[in-house]
Amino acid sequence: MRPGVMTHGVAAALATADLVVVAIALVLGAVFLTAGFAKLLDGVGARESTRSFGVPDRFVGAVTLGLPLAELSIGLLLLPAATRWYAATAGLALLLVFSAAIVAAMVRGEAPDCHCFGRLHSAPAGWGALARNGALAAAAAALVIAVGHDDPGPGAFTWVSRLDGLEWLVLALGVALVAVAAIGGYAVAHVLRSYGRVLVRLDAVEGRLRAAGFDLEEPDDVLQLGLAPGMPAPAFLLPSVDGDRVALGDLLRPGRPALLLFTSPTCTPCSMLMPEVARWQRDHADDLTVALLSDGDGELIRREAAKHGLEHVLVDERLAAYEAYQANGTPSAVLVGDDGTIASWLAAGGDWIETLLQEVLGGAGRAPGLPLGSEVPSVRLESLEGDETELAELVTRPTALLFWNPDCGFCRAMHKDVVAWESSPPPDSPALLIVSAGAVEGVRAEGFASPVLLDPAWALSTKLGANGTPMAVIVDGEGRIASSLVTGGPAVIALLRAGELSATS
Repeated sequence: MRPGVMTHGVAAALATADLVVVAIALVLGAVFLTAGFAKLLDGVGARESTRSFGVPDRFVGAVTLGLPLAELSIGLLLLPAATRWYAATAGLALLLVFSAAIVAAMVRGEAPDCHCFGRLHSAPAGWGALARNGALAAAAAALVIAVGHDDPGPGAFTWVSRLDGLEWLVLALGVALVAVAAIGGYAVAHVLRSYGRVLVRLDAVEGRLRAAGFDLEEPDDVLQLGLAPGMPAPAFLLPSVDGDRVALGDLLRPGRPALLLFTSPTCTPCSMLMPEVARWQRDHADDLTVALLSDGDGELIRREAAKHGLEHVLVDERLAAYEAYQANGTPSAVLVGDDGTIASWLAAGGDWIETLLQEVLGGAGRAPGLPLGSEVPSVRLESLEGDETELAELVTRPTALLFWNPDCGFCRAMHKDVVAWESSPPPDSPALLIVSAGAVEGVRAEGFASPVLLDPAWALSTKLGANGTPMAVIVDGEGRIASSLVTGGPAVIALLRAGELSATS
């Protein structure tokens, strides 16, 4: 072969190698930059994730801020040729630390939510997260090996200087399309958030109108979601957490329909509903079969079923049944008659599911919460100052327990009303004790004047039947339930303003 041809071939090979290096650097840089920005925009979730991986509280703030800054730095430094080797080495080390933390959690039998990409994507840390980290670590290791101090390769954007007129036009159009897509996505997300705030405010307005004596009729039309009643229910054959394979027919008995509940172990509203679902299964086993069809990791589903003592828990890993029944989110539920036909429209959300259940049972279900006169369970919870406190130590006179979560939109809508009530409570009104889920920093930022107990695992809330926020109940000075458990901002404020305890019973 002639020397000129050999030189040309070597040059082409080197150019290809440079292209591969630049491509890997761009992909890794995009991943680290996206992860860093997403964590900064999801401070509450990032703090909770940091704590769930076992980081001591005194270091949570530093790690929550330092981690996204490190990711952003690595993402930016991967682009210039001069800093690429150092950034790739740091990125490889960070990915190995992430992987070690996931393995340690798995060894403990835990699956904390990673919040790896903030609100863009968050899932329980497990084999999937390990595989992703392994692929990224391999790419970072390839960069460390391929580039060096002396010859780091071309910069990520060196190729731009070699474009001709037509190529510049194509590049400009591509950038414009990406920008339009990004702006459009942001606009859609903004509209959805605004729509959510409108719903919260509308709910508050309706509640205040009802409290003022206005009779607001509920619409007669039922929101028609899912399959139409009367249609044959789609058949399925799914594995249960007990290792059996269960068909739809196995859940139906003469005179006993089945309530199919679509859930997920990573869905917070689903987790809050599980204690109630367990009670439904116990109390109404003769009238109704309540079955859970859950997507997600099978081991997480098994642990949740064992935790709450649930029965008829099926693993719908590929969402086959979920899609066949046209479910539109979790939790949602549909009733299947004993003849195998759809017997209700799809109920979406905990409140609608409970309404559907009451309709099925003919209104025979009891009100939420413990009966009047019941003793409040003995529970020790931490205060904002970090001291463990027995609930009875703080309830020495009639006290309203307000179940709260700083990340709850309905709590946000009534926050000013609670603070205003604290500043000037009516005469003879009960004392107030906040029982809050959520990150400590978020709870502390609420600025409540009343005592606050932290209930991140919903220990007290679950025992009192409070499966959502905001909810409230009054406990008398002897530690007994003295009112019904109320739900929603307007009802909670009305309970606080009731004045005489007898008015709330």
